[in-house]
Amino acid sequence: MRFKLNSLSTIASLHIGEVGYISEESLDNIPLKLLEMGCLPGAEVELVQVAPLKDPLYICVNGSHLAIRKETAAKIKILKS
Repeated sequence: MRFKLNSLSTIASLHIGEVGYISEESLDNIPLKLLEMGCLPGAEVELVQVAPLKDPLYICVNGSHLAIRKETAAKIKILKS
């Protein structure tokens, strides 16, 4: 995998269908419940859908579908390819 140097962003900044990979830097910001569900550094994250009021976000992490709050998604840093 190759990443651009300026490609660090958050899950909340993804567009529908866009993919990123969870960064090691965000390990302290990921709630334990999400870590247990597979939101670990290096995991592939795709934004699947956004709720009508822009919250929550519906994501796919390593094949598992999760709904997370936009506030939480804004704390999880990702690398875009």
